[in-house]
Amino acid sequence: MEKALFIVDYDPTWRVTFEKLSGRIRYAMHGIPAEVEHVGSTAVPGLAAKPIIDIDLVVPSVAELPEAIGRLEVLGYVHEGDLGITGREAFRAPPGDPNHHLYLCTADSPALRAHRLFRDRLRADASLARRYAELKRRLATRFATDRDAYTEAKTAFVREVLAAKTSWK
Repeated sequence: MEKALFIVDYDPTWRVTFEKLSGRIRYAMHGIPAEVEHVGSTAVPGLAAKPIIDIDLVVPSVAELPEAIGRLEVLGYVHEGDLGITGREAFRAPPGDPNHHLYLCTADSPALRAHRLFRDRLRADASLARRYAELKRRLATRFATDRDAYTEAKTAFVREVLAAKTSWK
């Protein structure tokens, strides 16, 4: 049986947790041109979320992927492959680390573009962020032990946000 998922009010310590994790990741990537980005709901101030930090580690091209994967494994991350999403490599966090998801992407990755765009649109539009929080709370209640169904049920909203034309961009 899956662990129950739950949505909590925004917690400003999420940013602090991200900074600590990203510092360690940046140190491990020394010599590899890389960026570490806080993405997902915990990266949007005021947004309710599952208390799991989403992190994108961005390298310039596929040429840097093998070295970056190796260095993450030295830190204790377990490489899980792309999990069905091309252009994004997923990692399970080391035991004892704060709860987070780490994704390794190339700078031209569609998954990275989607993560950034979704985060930035939620940051820019408080009404949109509130709608998303309400949806997540309803879905977490409905699909409390089925993460796949929860994620699938959010898909239409996410696609709508990603497809929307905006004047602020």
